[in-house]
Amino acid sequence: MFLSFLVGLEREEHKATAGTFSFGGVRTFPLIGLLGYSLALLSGPQLLPVALGLPVVAAFLLLSYRHKIATAGTAGITTEMSGLTTYVVGALVYHEQFWIATTLSVASMLLLELKAALESLTGRIASDEILTFTKFLVLTVVILPAVPNQEFGPFQINPFKTWLVVVAVSTVSYGSYVLQRVTKNEGGVILACILGGAYSSTVTTVVLARRAARERHCHLFAGGILIASGVMYLRLIVLVGLFNRDLIALLALPFAALAAVAVVAGWLWTRLPDPDSGAVQREYQPRNPLELRAAFLFALLFLAMLVATRLVAVYLGKTGVYTLAAIMGVTDVDPFIMGMTQSAGKVTPVSAAATGILIAASSNNVVKGIYAYSLADRRTGVQSLCLLVALGVLGLTPLLWLAR
Repeated sequence: MFLSFLVGLEREEHKATAGTFSFGGVRTFPLIGLLGYSLALLSGPQLLPVALGLPVVAAFLLLSYRHKIATAGTAGITTEMSGLTTYVVGALVYHEQFWIATTLSVASMLLLELKAALESLTGRIASDEILTFTKFLVLTVVILPAVPNQEFGPFQINPFKTWLVVVAVSTVSYGSYVLQRVTKNEGGVILACILGGAYSSTVTTVVLARRAARERHCHLFAGGILIASGVMYLRLIVLVGLFNRDLIALLALPFAALAAVAVVAGWLWTRLPDPDSGAVQREYQPRNPLELRAAFLFALLFLAMLVATRLVAVYLGKTGVYTLAAIMGVTDVDPFIMGMTQSAGKVTPVSAAATGILIAASSNNVVKGIYAYSLADRRTGVQSLCLLVALGVLGLTPLLWLAR
């Protein structure tokens, strides 16, 4: 009675403000809910009487909708659907499904009350963003549950864990992508660098370096590049922590310290005066990180790194792992680092895996400095290279106690 009355109260308010015919209110909806409860009570464990009662209620709602169409010309069917929902709520309450019944009622009220806000989303959300979110759902709730969760072959490849890594990396990148889209044209370059570092510090470096080639804001862009690389360490804390607790226990403090130093130093560097003192508008907008082709490519790279790491660890030992880490810094370090989370404690000692991740991250920072030096103007390029090389060297200092 209470849940049905709440929905009816919302519809009564709508009827008072709409000025046109609207079905039901504070009396009709409670009656529909009581009808559903009573039929469920009389039928007991049998669901057929309750199921037959639903089309009877729907028939009355259909008459109401036909009258609404005849008088208004165009009309929505949301109120009639909420009437059917109220009928189901009554049956659910009898079967003591209180949580589901309350959820349905509250959801109905929200959808009815927030009509204008929800319909305005169509003007604010582009169709390609809906497609992007659909791809995210495909990666997470369609493909992941269907992948077998067992190990295969001599390298003990687990398809479920492999795709779980893809989902984790994609989720972090997609979260940054959504935040950047929501804050579009807001927050300036600094916010773009922070969110870009969570998305991809390498991509952010390339974009800022190219922009620096045509704008005279060397301190701003060099500091922003350093900030993005600092946020990269926070991204790694999340990804490594999701898959290997022993590994993150060694790396959490160094990564957090490196992130803090890089972000603070980068922000202070952006405060230095530039030759051009004019305002700088935010331009960077990321690409969709959830292309299915890119996801499958990442999965293949991850598997390749997993196999390569195990072969290197078995035949070349720690030195081979460290060499591979330095080489992988030239490209995307995520597949290598995620591969380390899977092999650490099994094929590779945890301390060796932590060392390899530190080397890969530092190597990647140096490579990003080279990218910035090659693409930006001379002053920005030199500053970025020096800052990122310094961060890369600083990123190796934790090896002093990991090697003990």
